[in-house]
Amino acid sequence: MKNFIIKEIPGESYFSKPLYLDDHFLLAAPEMPFTEELRKTILNWEFKEVFSDGDPREEYYSEEVDASPDQGGADTLLNDNDQVKRAEVFYDSLYKHVEKLFTRMMSKNELNFNDVAGKVKEICDVIKEDRRFLLRVRKNTGPEQTYTITHAINTTIISIIIGGYLKLPNHRLIELGVAALLHEIGMLKLPPQIYLNNRPLTPQEKKAILTHPVLSFNMLKSFNFPLTVSLAALEHHERENGGGYPQKLMGDKISLYAKIIAVACSYEALTSSRPHKDAKDGYTGMIDLLKNVGKQYDDTIVRALVYSLSIYPIGLYVLLSNGKKGQVIDVNAENPRFPMVQIFGDLTPDGKNKILETSQEGVHIVRPLRREEIS
Repeated sequence: MKNFIIKEIPGESYFSKPLYLDDHFLLAAPEMPFTEELRKTILNWEFKEVFSDGDPREEYYSEEVDASPDQGGADTLLNDNDQVKRAEVFYDSLYKHVEKLFTRMMSKNELNFNDVAGKVKEICDVIKEDRRFLLRVRKNTGPEQTYTITHAINTTIISIIIGGYLKLPNHRLIELGVAALLHEIGMLKLPPQIYLNNRPLTPQEKKAILTHPVLSFNMLKSFNFPLTVSLAALEHHERENGGGYPQKLMGDKISLYAKIIAVACSYEALTSSRPHKDAKDGYTGMIDLLKNVGKQYDDTIVRALVYSLSIYPIGLYVLLSNGKKGQVIDVNAENPRFPMVQIFGDLTPDGKNKILETSQEGVHIVRPLRREEIS
């Protein structure tokens, strides 16, 4: 892709191909003008250039995509269904890997940093290429899934996405991912009936649950994991207002990895089914999390989550103001309230799934949909 200096792009121009902030963050579709508001927003984020395969033009016009076999169009472009299936295959293989990792830890007391880091690097690579699709197949606990494993995987994916938004270098993203994947490994030292039951916990059981960050820290330290990783596991239940545990740390006393995992872990817990509660939809979970800004969670981290997933998070099924149904597939860089939505049953003239940018003035999201409302 070609790079364009943000300050040199003509105002209200239209790029002939999608405009990106980086390799995967979509800023504008061809039918969206490069507004002064967008320019100001990107500059406030301290970016200096953007990327596109197209060029800025005074007026928008649609470019037909030549998908004939001799041009390679249909052969070189994966459609959404193919990419979703690829993400599903990766998620399922990741589940099996983590299941074996936890089983080996419990049965043989084996845990190696380099082995875990290698798998996390693979997760980082997949997120870089297929972030949108991986978020769409993120799974809740079902008959064949164990909550401990799905929670670890989902928290890792969300943590790495947040870390990417914060521009953490690759080696720190891997450390963060390792910490997120193992942040609750101390739970494996507790009787499973304590954290996998659908009844109220006794006072003694509640006290046992509160020990898991310390158990996680001690386990990781005993296997010579980096201190940054071990501390993240110890501190991921600490809160900005000092109301967390086990040390009641406040603000800057909490490590960055722990702050990120706290937000990712909480959002994942809100939007996942557990033995004692039903899952909230992504929008409701995001709103619940936003209500705690300044009280429990770091403002910057919550902002990173919102701008990475949007208020209506990627993967959420929604009802639109024009009566159509769809699924959120990407964020809107200008406003996280108005994400990109793939419309069910609508195709473009070249046979691709129709994608709409929601807006306050035009078509907007009315509400999330329950799964039973989707045909």
